[in-house]
Amino acid sequence: MALPESTNRVGQTADMAIDVAKARADTPAAESVTFLENAGSALSPAIVTSTVIAHLEREQRMGGYAAMEDVEEQLAQVPASAGTLVGVKAEQIALMPSATAAWLRAFGSVPLERGDRILTTRAEYASNVLPMLQAARRVGATVEFIPDGDDGSVDPDALGEMLDARVTVVAITHAASQNGVTADAVGVGRVLREADSNAWYLLDACQSVGQMPVDLTETGADFIAATGRKFLRGPRGTGFLAVSPRVLAEIEPVPIDMHGTTWDGNLGYTVGPTATRFQSFETSFAGVLGLGAAIDYALAIGIDAIRERLVTLSTQLRQELAEVDGVEVHDRGAQQSAIVVFSCPGSDSWEAVRDLRRRGVIVTAITEPTNPRDVATYNSPCVLRASPHYYNTHPDLTALTTALSR
Repeated sequence: MALPESTNRVGQTADMAIDVAKARADTPAAESVTFLENAGSALSPAIVTSTVIAHLEREQRMGGYAAMEDVEEQLAQVPASAGTLVGVKAEQIALMPSATAAWLRAFGSVPLERGDRILTTRAEYASNVLPMLQAARRVGATVEFIPDGDDGSVDPDALGEMLDARVTVVAITHAASQNGVTADAVGVGRVLREADSNAWYLLDACQSVGQMPVDLTETGADFIAATGRKFLRGPRGTGFLAVSPRVLAEIEPVPIDMHGTTWDGNLGYTVGPTATRFQSFETSFAGVLGLGAAIDYALAIGIDAIRERLVTLSTQLRQELAEVDGVEVHDRGAQQSAIVVFSCPGSDSWEAVRDLRRRGVIVTAITEPTNPRDVATYNSPCVLRASPHYYNTHPDLTALTTALSR
């Protein structure tokens, strides 16, 4: 397939501000491997890796506590950077070891009672659905799926028809892991506001933060859970939880610990005023600093520019995959992410992944446990996911389609 006329030799469209050559130079493996698995665990910029290593060496020299004190100013900047990323103040950010930990901390802190209703989407990730089902079973609540619209993504209007006083939680995955659909997170928030609903709105932005704009105020979410290791290109074992002013006014985390809560020495305690009430004292501070470096790197490039480039690359990839014999692209939705899911000839997804790795192309498998309903509709024993990032080029896309053709 011919490239669009506006595309230059490194695959960067002319109206984008991203310096792709520099991004590739900052990503040492970019020239030696075709890496298309940024929705899993992305390649970090060199500054992220060097930041992590520098702090590990600092801890080796002076011990963990002294090393932490030595970088207090840098550590304090990380929540501020994360807040800038999702449109909130630093005091609305809690640092977490993963998006799953952030989501569980948020959901587990929402009071549920018998008869309460939890609404979620058909595209939800299993790690979110399972705790909802467990909590519902424990207290006698119910979990219900919001219908999809004609485009295959969650329908905000259908949500509006389901709302009543018993709806306590509305939990939405922004960008699905097992297909390219992007939920209308702003539309969901609008429906909740117009209905004057008291439901707590949880937005899982694990796959969207770092590849598209995500703003807590714009979406109307009460909680946003995010990870460092995916499109933010940060270290594994990092993430954050962003919370609304309503959360800070009304929600007490379950459980609490001494990092964000003060014990009076007897039978009383005071919960802190900021989102740090949701985080724990012990963490990898090397990872936290690396997360800060990754967020600052993304902010310097510009999330809008990143989104624009990823739309171009993922659209090209879907078009080119559709031309490969035996390949079927399964992504749906009026808005799609840089997650591209497709089936291809083969009897086993992971064997296909290993074969592609031997050819120097890194993708991953989509298997039933992530979302059994979605994966069953693909009607194939071999389903793969490719997820380009802004440092990828058109030759990277071609490397995948060529390997699949062979």
